[in-house]
Amino acid sequence: MLSPDNWQKMHERQRAVLRLFARLGFRDLSQLNLLGVGAGAGGGLLEFLRIGFSPERLAGIELLPDRAALARRALPLAVQIFNDDAATANIPAHTQDIVYQSVVFSSLLDDKYQADLANSMWRWVKPGGGVLWYDFVFNNPSNPDVRGVPLRRVRTLFPEATVRHQRVTLAPPIARRLAIMHPGLYPVANVFPFLRTHLLCWIQKPS
Repeated sequence: MLSPDNWQKMHERQRAVLRLFARLGFRDLSQLNLLGVGAGAGGGLLEFLRIGFSPERLAGIELLPDRAALARRALPLAVQIFNDDAATANIPAHTQDIVYQSVVFSSLLDDKYQADLANSMWRWVKPGGGVLWYDFVFNNPSNPDVRGVPLRRVRTLFPEATVRHQRVTLAPPIARRLAIMHPGLYPVANVFPFLRTHLLCWIQKPS
């Protein structure tokens, strides 16, 4: 977070999520259950704590034991951390108001595994709840271990959903160069939607 382009990206995403929650009519975030898939070292769950979610209603799943251990150290004990494969994790169905994923699906190169994970996430969501999705849409030619997830793929993974979406996040190569000159140039360039590389989606389950 010492890099200006990184904190600009984080703040932009946080603002977009808060605007989305306001449009959805969420009034008391402390009453919502949220499960983070691919919780990593816990940074995403910490962000939700800061905006008003209750630790007793937050949980995260992380496959890698060392990262799950970091999340456990960083978060209040009331936040549940599961060291497990999210596609097969034993999470009760219809218990989560929000299931959150951030740049997880772009790291999954197997279509079947993507579908299995999406099905599990969808099963955990309560009727009327949804999947909060943040991921990039373009392939990265310099990194064969990831691939972009376009909107049409999101709709294929969640065929029963109503999908709200917006493009966010200035393309990282552009953001890095502009931040070297001045951090204030990030929001100027980010005015243009075609320069944004990520999708923020609310994938809602019917009530």
